[in-house]
Amino acid sequence: MGKPLIQQRRGKGSIRFRSPSHNYKTKINFPTINEPMLGIVEDFIHDSSKNAPVAEVKFNNKEKIFLPAIEGLKIGDKINYLNKNKAKGSILRLKEIAIGANISSIEKIPNSPQGSFCRSAGSTATIFAKTKKSITILFHSKKKKTFHPECRAMLGIVAGSGRLDKPIVKAGKKHHMMKARNRFWPKVSGVSMNAVAHPFGSGRGKHLGKPKTPPRFASPGRKVGQIHAKRTGRKNK
Repeated sequence: MGKPLIQQRRGKGSIRFRSPSHNYKTKINFPTINEPMLGIVEDFIHDSSKNAPVAEVKFNNKEKIFLPAIEGLKIGDKINYLNKNKAKGSILRLKEIAIGANISSIEKIPNSPQGSFCRSAGSTATIFAKTKKSITILFHSKKKKTFHPECRAMLGIVAGSGRLDKPIVKAGKKHHMMKARNRFWPKVSGVSMNAVAHPFGSGRGKHLGKPKTPPRFASPGRKVGQIHAKRTGRKNK
């Protein structure tokens, strides 16, 4: 007899897969005041909810915020905020950043509480093109996206880019990585599973043996692959 699929069990929201948010320490956000300020990096914090180190920055208006640490940043460094200084770690409007510059922690909406793009370890994007009404940004995935010129971003690359290069070394660490409640690791494809664990499982090699698109009125356990695909088959030119 089969069992519920892993995505079904995770989607149910049981305690096994809930995120341990009681252990989280910081919340990433930009300053709430939109005027030039100067901040100083006071400390670096390890937060289990983030894969990059977090910099604790205190500004001259006594406001204390947490930002993703930029490569090369150290305790005592100054963070320039909206004062047109192009130093590493500065927070500027996109319209004030030169084309080709590496940026991170990019705002999705101008003056929103927090940045939305490029905040994980080693993340970065570059200014691709600029107009008076929009800024085009090129991401590492080669995808281009347009932003409002008043959106804010940090100059530099987020620290911790070598995180995935470090070997696991100990079996105990791998055990805890696999048992972590808030992330699903390792991710296994359906064709690699047994027939009881996934509709695409079993068979000789990685062979589906059935269409990737399930029937429209299939049961929840069969709803895998291209659900409600717009079209299937070979495309006529």
